[in-house]
Amino acid sequence: MTIEKALFRFAGVMVMISALLTLFHSPLWAWFTLFIGFNAFQSTFTGICPPGWIMRKMGMKSEKEMAAQS
Repeated sequence: MTIEKALFRFAGVMVMISALLTLFHSPLWAWFTLFIGFNAFQSTFTGICPPGWIMRKMGMKSEKEMAAQS
């Protein structure tokens, strides 16, 4: 799995978890959902994505790196 696919999956899971927490625990969890969205938005401009850094340190490769291996 590439970093890009893993990031989409990770973001999707985090949004679902925060939405469920908002519905069933406290409406204040909506702030966490907004944080996830803001982080995804800002990473498209800055390239700064902490989960991506962690995934790279875990040994995952980007789609570009995978294509170069083939």
